[in-house]
Amino acid sequence: MRHLTQSALRRTAPPGRAQGRWFLEGMLAAGLGLGGLAVLVLLFWVLSPYPDHGATGALRIAADLWLLAHGCELVRHDTLYGGTAPVGLTPLLLAALPVWLLHRAVRVTLRPDPEDAEWAAAPGEAFAVARWLCAGYLLTGAAAAVFASPADLAPGLLSTALQLPLFAVLVTVVSAWVLSGVAPWTPPDGWRAARWAGPFTAERLAGAGRAALGGAAACCGVGALLAAGALLLHASAAQGTLVALSGDWSGRLAVLLLGCALAPNAAVWGAAYGLGPGFTLGGGSLLSPLAVSGEPVPPPFPLLAGLPHGTPDGVLLWCTAAVPLAGVLVIAGLVARWAVPVPGERGTAAGWWGTALTALLAAAGTGLLLGWLGTLAGGPLGAGELAQFGPHGWLTGAVAAGWALAALPVAWALRLLRLHQPRLVLAGLLGRERPGARVRPRPPRRARRPAWPRRRRRREEPVPEWHTTDARLTRWSALRKSSGELVSRMDDHR
Repeated sequence: MRHLTQSALRRTAPPGRAQGRWFLEGMLAAGLGLGGLAVLVLLFWVLSPYPDHGATGALRIAADLWLLAHGCELVRHDTLYGGTAPVGLTPLLLAALPVWLLHRAVRVTLRPDPEDAEWAAAPGEAFAVARWLCAGYLLTGAAAAVFASPADLAPGLLSTALQLPLFAVLVTVVSAWVLSGVAPWTPPDGWRAARWAGPFTAERLAGAGRAALGGAAACCGVGALLAAGALLLHASAAQGTLVALSGDWSGRLAVLLLGCALAPNAAVWGAAYGLGPGFTLGGGSLLSPLAVSGEPVPPPFPLLAGLPHGTPDGVLLWCTAAVPLAGVLVIAGLVARWAVPVPGERGTAAGWWGTALTALLAAAGTGLLLGWLGTLAGGPLGAGELAQFGPHGWLTGAVAAGWALAALPVAWALRLLRLHQPRLVLAGLLGRERPGARVRPRPPRRARRPAWPRRRRRREEPVPEWHTTDARLTRWSALRKSSGELVSRMDDHR
């Protein structure tokens, strides 16, 4: 019994009870997000001197913020002209909360603690877990949408019915894929071996995905630096806007928190500006580093105080060029690292066309990511001139993919450098020029583990000859020793 493995001793819960627990995990993830926002909104409602619609109104605002974090569009009914006005700009920092809670729910279900191992799902059940988590999450989300509907700022029914399930399914499926290592599709074996495992292998897709994530993160990081620098240059204007928006300290604190929630949006705006498409402030206006059209009048908000006036020139123009440059360099570096995992080792290196295909996939992925982020970072803030506010998602994604194509020749050059190990070549040349110079040998780098384990033949050990006299004497003496000398000596049987 002691030789049984832990997996054999682990108890498994009945399927019905396990699915019920997965459903409750989804409800818990939604409840934690709603509860966290409700606590924050109720705190400001208590501190604010304007109670408005009481605690019920504050809770409905919390539900609206939770739905807005999923990309759902809100509709404002109490406008000055008597109509309705949509609010579709998603605070990206708020969107990080439901993403983390859903990912945590999937991780807890697939990789529980040892005391809860009986509720663990098998790797093949990862997407069944995702379905049950989505069901519980969407049930709670539907209840929140119904609760917030009677308010003046209510969720749009069509937008909520589309965006909330799409958000939940996308996050849970990707989390289940990453944590279990099982793809969400299972094509037939023959089709997979003949076509899917041709150029688009799992290793290549993973490398292209990492490069796309790195390129999008680099563009947004430099965009955040541009936005922060512009805000520092116009700090006095931002402070004046903050003071003018609210006269009491609780209102100013709420504006500051809203600015923090929109800080990732400013990073995406900076990336869109540096890439070239720019963004709009409504009324058909356009702000880009090469042209400014219309008469953009930004709404009074501290983050918008640092918007550029006119087209930049000189050093400022070169600073905006750092956005595509950073994306190209990061994509090329990651693709070259994937193509040559071990520097100087040609046996594990990818070819020229394999590197090119990976770079093209990374460029497409970068365009999709930045286009999706641009769509979320902007949106309508009204029905008139503010019907479009922020970057155009499709245009930002297309231009980002075009810039990312420039990473292909750079990736080829970096691949060539990694193959020839320029440090060792330079050290050897310096050593020949100076006979007395000492070149330190580089420590051997541990090779990266291959994506698919290779079968290695075990080295056959020499088997001793069992039929010889010495072997028989050894076995007989061991048998006599273990039996307490009940067995006679071998000499007595000769």
